[in-house]
Amino acid sequence: MRTSLNIILKFTLFGLLTIITQIGGIVYLMSLIISKKYDTKLKFKPLLVFIGVYLFSTFLIIPSVAPIFGRVRVKDSEKISSTNYMTILLNRNYVRPELNELLNNTANSLKGTNIKIHYLDANFPFFDNFPLLPHLSHNDGKKIDISLIYETEIGVIKSGQKSVSGYGVFEEPKLDEFNQVNTCLKNGYFQYDYPKYLTFGSINKNYVFSEKGTGKLIHSILENQNLGKLFIEPHLKNRLNLKDDRIRYHGCKAVRHDDHIHIQLK
Repeated sequence: MRTSLNIILKFTLFGLLTIITQIGGIVYLMSLIISKKYDTKLKFKPLLVFIGVYLFSTFLIIPSVAPIFGRVRVKDSEKISSTNYMTILLNRNYVRPELNELLNNTANSLKGTNIKIHYLDANFPFFDNFPLLPHLSHNDGKKIDISLIYETEIGVIKSGQKSVSGYGVFEEPKLDEFNQVNTCLKNGYFQYDYPKYLTFGSINKNYVFSEKGTGKLIHSILENQNLGKLFIEPHLKNRLNLKDDRIRYHGCKAVRHDDHIHIQLK
């Protein structure tokens, strides 16, 4: 009985780590093999071996192998950085080189402002059509989520977000704005606002949505000819007076986009 439970646990961990990080399941198997090979009485040896092999793979091996699959890490700079370091640690920061170019061009367009690009989930490093859950389409290196821009109550643009994860704290529709969120929820798309459960805590509660900053960021993104689509919630599109045909509605089967912007290549 104990052996069966142990096998089930190992399979469960393998699956969970693979779903979350893509490489975690393989690293887990490697760590079990290494732990058995070196018979040392070290407390938490399998865990320590897993952490060591995982970090070594994430920061040294995968960046060198991913280009074979047409993907590279998002290139951080003074104007470009991850909203949450877990994006990098979980290998969710890989894109096609063309998307890196789009981000860099956008950053150059933002020079002279205090607006920065803070990215969220992009794609895994290997294989098209490997799902990056919970996203529906982040599976080909062409997509990335970007945080909204916030400011203080007196209009000073800030780099921080309103949730630890960067997701789940929404800029709700005003009373005089069309409420697509309620429409989707009333039609049975219960998952539409589920990111509210993925905040990992609210922060910077005094920050407010920056119409000027977010509008400037989006217009800078739209300057790129290789941009295919940009998703943002309809009430924010109307509020920011955005007219470009590449700004699309993502549909009720996805999740709401008034906590982040989704962009993708053609």
